[in-house]
Amino acid sequence: MSGMIRLWSGIPNTWDCDEMGHMNVRVYVEKAMEGLGSLAGAIHMEHAFRANALSTMLPAEHHIRYIREAIAGQPLRMTGCVLDWDETSALIYQDMRHADGRPAAAFRTRVQHIATSSGKPFPWSTRSRAQLEALKGTQPDDTKPRGLDPDVTPIPSSMATMDQVSKIGAPEIGRGTILPRECDVFGRFAAPGFLGRISDSVPILMSEWRENVAASNASERMGGAVLEYRLGYRKGPRAGDRFVIHTSLADVREKTHSFAHWVLNPDTGEAYVTSQAVAVTLDLDTRKVIPTPEKQIAELEKLAPRGLTL
Repeated sequence: MSGMIRLWSGIPNTWDCDEMGHMNVRVYVEKAMEGLGSLAGAIHMEHAFRANALSTMLPAEHHIRYIREAIAGQPLRMTGCVLDWDETSALIYQDMRHADGRPAAAFRTRVQHIATSSGKPFPWSTRSRAQLEALKGTQPDDTKPRGLDPDVTPIPSSMATMDQVSKIGAPEIGRGTILPRECDVFGRFAAPGFLGRISDSVPILMSEWRENVAASNASERMGGAVLEYRLGYRKGPRAGDRFVIHTSLADVREKTHSFAHWVLNPDTGEAYVTSQAVAVTLDLDTRKVIPTPEKQIAELEKLAPRGLTL
């Protein structure tokens, strides 16, 4: 793959895997953030993720495609390149593969070059610019976005608020408080935490519905799996800040369903993150997708009214 450099290698540990038996979505982002650290070093920003850093790279958008399950003990390798860059930001591609070369996951991350003191973007250094250009490459065809293509549908820049949630009646699926251990060296809620909190909340909405889908297909053990995710990071919470998660149906088909998940500040009503996920119901014994009967499709429309977007 042209233009790729090595960013990370390792395995999922047993504690990285969830009740579905595969690596949890938040852990993929943990590995991707480690990979960003390697790329930072390659563009002369080896300081970027140290506590005393004057500047860093902050994720502004994520597109993640989960392609083949990763289970405990399986070797994984990550390479990456720069897809594009401008004065204060860059679009980074990260390619995670199994030992046999088959893709496990792919990440497209728009990062901003920011001053850690103010959080405001500022231009890359001359040395970083040269390396960003030198590392330019292309994303392979077998990992490109599918239903949630960032090139087709950009994340709206408009404010996302609790007023919009209330207007359509999007149900609350999660609530809690940001813990210190979930924050990065700069005190901000780290990117993996958003996916983790959403993942922990989805069963509140979907557990009974998935059981009904499984029963309709004579499946004994069922679960869920995400195929694709997009996240737009809007305001960064810190330890002690409260959050609430509301969900809206975006699309539903025989084999897939898509939700918009908004993580908001319950005090101000402003969004920390807006996101959309494409998921499936999974037979945990056969590891195959369970199709959704028409009756359950109609029920899903009632569970989470449409109206929220990225």
